[in-house]
Order: sequence, then structure tokens, then C-alpha cells
Amino acid sequence: MRWISRKMNQRERVLLGAVPIIALVIAYLVFAALRHAANPADRIAPLPGAMASAIWALAAQPDPLTGSLLFWADTLASMQRLLLGMSIATGCALVVGLALGALPPVRAALGPLVVGVAVIPPIALLPILFIALGLGETAKVALIVIGVAPVMIRDLAGQVAGLPTEQIVKAETLGASSWQMILRIALPQAMPRLVQAARLALGPAFVFLITAEAIAADIGLGYRIFLVRRYLSMDVIIPYVAWIALLAILMDMALVATGRRLFPWADNQAGGTPA
Repeated sequence: MRWISRKMNQRERVLLGAVPIIALVIAYLVFAALRHAANPADRIAPLPGAMASAIWALAAQPDPLTGSLLFWADTLASMQRLLLGMSIATGCALVVGLALGALPPVRAALGPLVVGVAVIPPIALLPILFIALGLGETAKVALIVIGVAPVMIRDLAGQVAGLPTEQIVKAETLGASSWQMILRIALPQAMPRLVQAARLALGPAFVFLITAEAIAADIGLGYRIFLVRRYLSMDVIIPYVAWIALLAILMDMALVATGRRLFPWADNQAGGTPA
């Protein structure tokens, strides 16, 4: 059987997916062991024990200055910013994407603006946001929204604009108004695509979050990473990066489960949602 025709069951996918991760962990452990054998004081590649001790101090021991558990406080602050930004971006994508895809006059009026904003590197707008909105939470959330919303809008608008013409003609024949066609035809078929667009936006959203926190924040995962880097605290940086990756994976899995639960018909038509 050719590899291109091979069907993988759940157990095989899990096993094969675990192989490169285990290989990467083993490679790091060997690398770290060799560096510590040559220099026991090495801080570039900390051993698992050192990383566990550093994270335990941040996660289980109150900070002397604030009295909070810094690891969990950083996580909560970052997740609040990320979820708020993603929620606003998703809402904007749904409303504007539906209008752009379903209504040609709206597409002609707003399409160039959405394209123009989408091609601007969001990081270049960060100084403008800090000047206009200050260094508080608003600017950080706004960066996430500006960074991911235009791409999500274009994706959703393309999905709506590409709906079969036969569906529109049949609805018009039955006397449906534009509003009814948007709600009864475009919206149900756009929702599964919106979930996929949110999944694809998670990675860039984390990038914008960490960037904003690194520049102007006093708490958060990105803030902590860039704070300790000056001390070469790789025993904190590496676990924080791994924690960010785990959070992103869990959020992606939650979106997949939500899409499959709410729109099983779309999952079946697509032949399964890619992991």
C-alpha cells in the first residue's frame, strides 16, 4: 500500500506523533548532560531538576514583594489578554466577514481597507498603539485584535463569497431577503470556518501577546521570560516556553472539540478535522 493511501487510526497517530517529541527531549537531555559534564555551572542548558526547582519556586512559593504565586499570576494575566483579544477579533471577523462576503456593496467599500490593514505588520503598529492607548491593557489587547482580525475577516469573507450560487438563487426564488439569506444560508456555513480561522490565529495571537508583554508589562508570561533573560535564567525560560506551547495546544484542542460538537456535519463533509 502506498503511503499516500495509508489510513491511520487514533492509536497510530498518537504513537507517531509522540516519536519526534520524545526524540527532541532525549536529544536535549543528552546535550544538557554533556554541557554539565564539561562545566557543572553551565546555565545555557539546565537539567530537568534545575528547571523543576525554578518553576516550583515561582508556582508554589509566594513572591516576597507581592505575596502572589508568580507563575499562576503570569498565566492568568496573559490568558485574560489573549482570550479577550481573540474574542473581540472573532466577533469582528464574524460580523465584518459575513458582510464582506455576502454583500457586494460592503465588499467594495470595506474590502480595500481590510486588505490594507491585513498586510501591515502588526508589530509596526505597536508604538502607535502605546502612544494612542497608553501602556495599559487596552494597547496589548488591541495589538492582538489588529494582528489577527483582518486575516480572519478575509478568510471568512472568502468562505461566504464562495457559497454555491444555486443556494442563493433558490433562496431568492422563495422570496428570501438579504438579511434572511445571511442568517439562514451564509451564517450556518460560515461558523465552522470561523472555528478553523480561530485555530489558525492562535499562533500569531500568542506572538503578539508575548511581544506586547515583553515591551510594556509588569506581569505576564512574556514579561517574565524577558525579565529573567538578563540573568540567563534558562531554567525559567524553557519551562515558560513549554507552558505557552501546552496552553496553545489545549486551546487548539478545545476549538477542535467545539467545532466537532457544534458542527458535526461540517466535520464529516471535510473528511475530518486536521489535528
